[in-house]
Parts: sequence; structure tokens; C-alpha cells
Amino acid sequence: MTEPSDGQLLDAFQRGDTTAFGALMRAHQGPLLRHARAVLGPSGHHEDVVQDVFLKLAQTPPSLPAEARGDPELERAHLSSWLHKVTRNCCMDAIRSETRRRRREHEVAEAGAVLHGGATDGGISAVDAKDTRAVVERELGKLPVDQREVLVLRLLADKSYREIAEITGRKIGTVGWLVSVGLKSLSRELAPILGSAGSTGASSGQLAGGGSEPRLGLAQGEA
Repeated sequence: MTEPSDGQLLDAFQRGDTTAFGALMRAHQGPLLRHARAVLGPSGHHEDVVQDVFLKLAQTPPSLPAEARGDPELERAHLSSWLHKVTRNCCMDAIRSETRRRRREHEVAEAGAVLHGGATDGGISAVDAKDTRAVVERELGKLPVDQREVLVLRLLADKSYREIAEITGRKIGTVGWLVSVGLKSLSRELAPILGSAGSTGASSGQLAGGGSEPRLGLAQGEA
């Protein structure tokens, strides 16, 4: 039996079929969680963000374009793009909210230090990675948000440069440049772990899933 397309699931949900919405969540939540985690970092509330995204989907589901209707791949591509855009917007809201919270906490801590004649100390505990994946995630988390986001969309969500540009609002050339710079940074950090300390290109290939990944070189011309 053929699985219903995203368009059919959306239509069924709007008719009151809640199981259709569950199917949509199962199909899309993995890539959205990875996207949110890339933007917010491993300690961010990425699961809460994705829950908000699905709440927005339930409240105001998008209308798929007529040309996509009846084509399961196009339906999924359009819905996925919409969900990733909403995820990014929710992440930006979460970052702004967290920044305001930290600013308030800092002001309160400074006031307390003055009142008590002391100072507050903080520390960051280093956690040793148990396997290569953990190390990759840790090093990925050290990259600037813009590089981290496009790498996750490219390598984990398997989005094209054009799709990433649409999701992030950046030019395709900028997306390609961010992917290239991000991969080089990761390669330098991971080369000793991956056993290719003398070959940046080789470790970039390993990051892409073993061997070369030709699409990673299509910085500006990819459709």
C-alpha cells in the first residue's frame, strides 16, 4: 500500500484526522531537531522549539502550491522548506529570549556581588567525547551559528544549496562559502581523530560520510 503524501496528510489533518498530523511529525521531526540543535547548541531548548514549530503547523498549516500537488516529492520539499523556515525563526526568538534572560541574571549577580562584597565565579566543565560522533558534534558546536546551521542543513538534512538559501534567507554563493569555511574548520580540528592530520580534503570527505562528496564543491551553481 502506498504511503500518503504530505499533501494528503495535510488535507486529512485539516478534515480532523489527528493521526495524519502524527505521521507528519514523525516524517519531519528528525531534521528539524538537528536544525534547531545546530542553531541553539547542544544545551539549547531545541526540542521545545520543534514542538512550537509543529504547534504553528497545526494552527496555520501552509498551502502547498498548485504545481506541487500530486507530486509527493515536491509536496515534501515545499513542506520541509516551510518547516525549516519556521524552525529558524523560532530559534532566533529563543536566542533573543535567552540573551535577555542572561542579561537579567548577570545584572542580578553583579548587584549581589556588590551587596555582599564578593564576586561570583563560574566554570565550564570539559566533557571528553566517547566516540567520533560525539567529537564531531562537540566541534560543530564551536563553529559560528551561521556555519553550524548550513552544515547541519547540508550534511544532516541533505538540503541543496538553493534550499538552504531559501530557508536561511542567504544567497546561494554565501551558503556555499559558509559550508566550505565550516568544513575546513572542522577538518583542522578533527584531522588527528580521523587519522588524516596531513590532509584537509580527506578529512572533509570523511565528514561528509566517507570518501568524497561531490555536491559539497558546488558552492554557487547548484540548483
